[in-house]
Amino acid sequence: LDRFMLRISLGYPSEISEGLILTRFQRELNPDELIHPVIAVDDLLKVQKLVLEVMVAEPTREYLIRIVRATRINPSLDLGASPRAALFLYRAAQAFAAIHNRSYVLPDDIKFLAFPVLGHRLLISPQSRLRGQTVDSIIQEVLDSVPVPVE
Repeated sequence: LDRFMLRISLGYPSEISEGLILTRFQRELNPDELIHPVIAVDDLLKVQKLVLEVMVAEPTREYLIRIVRATRINPSLDLGASPRAALFLYRAAQAFAAIHNRSYVLPDDIKFLAFPVLGHRLLISPQSRLRGQTVDSIIQEVLDSVPVPVE
């Protein structure tokens, strides 16, 4: 799971959507008939390069590091976030800022993305699980414990 950047739950389709899915796949179709590009490869590569230019100010970068490191010493976790998790949180924050038409990352971007980026990378201890703790509740606990930088 550590190879995936985000853990996102899409949920189930509505009853109407599920009916449309069944109707659409009533007969076997060539995947090429169903899949249509939404962006040219060259344009995608340009956008990926632009995301790397989104600025992460030093206090925001340090905030991200403190969050990741706090997972490593949290007694409710048997395994905290790896350096790869830190890198993915950093890159996801840059992409999130770009999607929101910003050239800089906010601490709130880090807080928002901590759940989908870190959630599947942390190993909760059996004792914590028995106490009813979840990975999300532990991430919230970590976020609450790390001071947000104020600029």
